This record gives sequence, C-alpha cells and structure tokens, in this order.
Amino acid sequence: MTLVGTAEVEQFATQGATVLRGAFKDWVEPLRGGTARLMADPSPLERSYTPKDGTAPFFQDLCNWQRIDEFRAFVEQSPAAAIAAQLMKSRAARFFHDHVLVKEPGTSIVTPWHQDLPYYCVGGTQTVSLWIPLDPVAQANSLQCVGGSHLWGRNYKPMRFDGTELYQGDPSTPMPDIDADRSAFDILAWDVAPGDAVAFNFGTAHGAAGNAAGTRRRVFSARWVGDDAVFVDRGGKGSPPFRHLTLKTGEPLDGPDFPVVYRA
Repeated sequence: MTLVGTAEVEQFATQGATVLRGAFKDWVEPLRGGTARLMADPSPLERSYTPKDGTAPFFQDLCNWQRIDEFRAFVEQSPAAAIAAQLMKSRAARFFHDHVLVKEPGTSIVTPWHQDLPYYCVGGTQTVSLWIPLDPVAQANSLQCVGGSHLWGRNYKPMRFDGTELYQGDPSTPMPDIDADRSAFDILAWDVAPGDAVAFNFGTAHGAAGNAAGTRRRVFSARWVGDDAVFVDRGGKGSPPFRHLTLKTGEPLDGPDFPVVYRA
C-alpha cells in the first residue's frame, strides 16, 4: 500500500521532517470531538501551562488513546500506521503514544527547541511523530523543524518548560541556541490546514512560537516506532513516564501499551 509520495519519504529520510497534505482530512472532526472530551476530563498526565504574563494557557495531555474512543479509532482504523511504516521504511508500525496540544489564542508560551528522543523510554532510528493540526495554522505559529538534525548523532539535554533539567544532574550537552543564529540552520515550517500532518523523526530538533493568532491551535500528535525500537530505562522520569513498565534497557519495545497496528 502506497500512501506517501517518494518525495516525502526522501525528505523525511534526509531532512527528518516533511509535510503530508490532506492525509487525515477525514479524521479532523473525530479528533476535534476527542480533544473536546479530553479537555473536559483530562488525565493525570495533563501538563498545561499558564504564562506568568497573564496571556492564555497552553493545554497538553498524553496517553489517552485507550480511554478516548475517537483517539482509539484513529490509532486502529486510520491510515496513520501504514503512513508511519512507509516514512520509517519499517515493515511494522507500533504505536508509541498520543499527545494533544492546544495553544489558546494569544498565548505567549513558546515550545522551546528540543528533540523528543531524550524524553522517551525508547531507542531506535525508525521513529515518527505525526503532528496533525485540527485548525488552520499559519507558518509563523506552526511547528518548526531543523532539517537534518536527526542525523547530528547526539541527544541533547531534555529540559522542562520552566527551564529546569528533566533528569537532575544530566551531563549531556544542552541544545544549541538555534534562535541566536537561525540562518545557520535549515529551518523547515509550513502553513498547514486541518487534516495535514507534519511528520518528523524523534531525533529532529523542533519548536514552535506562541499563538499570536485569534483562533485556537489544536493539534493531535500520534507517535510511532518501527522494527528497531528498543526500551530505554529512564527510571520512570521521562515524558510520558510509563512508570509501570518492567522492560529492561535494550529489550524490544513490546506490550499492550505499544500495539503493532500495521505490518507489511
């Protein structure tokens, strides 16, 4: 089954990010409904931020696909798994987790430059996040990715939004100050419509501005891993924490939390 063009697969491989136009247009309304249900009844993993300057909040919640029917249907029935496998050049696509991000109009909260991989209890090169906007998003408010950064060969220090280290005493190198010299990097960003998707590797450096628009910026992000995914023990301190897992570092990432949804 071919759902992604050759150009998008190649850009994803070399740049670590690409845009998929209209890939999930039929899932916009279900995902909007699921997002509304989630915001009315957040999980214990909700991570919302209210800026100190009094501007609007930034809602986040994780790992709700097993309790929000619309999210489960997306994971199990949408073409996302097959698309993920094609982009990762993997025979199988295993679901890792869902993440809902809602930046209310006017919020000043910036998503700092970071890689996802150091936060996650997973290792491997076959990874992809599908960042799916449920509202029109102008390039200025959209996800930004540093082209080729997934090939830098380094995991940079993961930080919390408040500027503290996720893992206290972490000796790893801090993320470069990309905004200090943006011209030195190949920064990719797109205007996106509801049902488009920005696909990016877990190792790709990315970030986003606040929401200066007069409308919400709702995003459903679905994360997938491929054949080479292994568990990495972060002591239950990652994001998501997955504190209940008993896997050991280097073992295949397997279990009911991480179902194989597609296999070629």
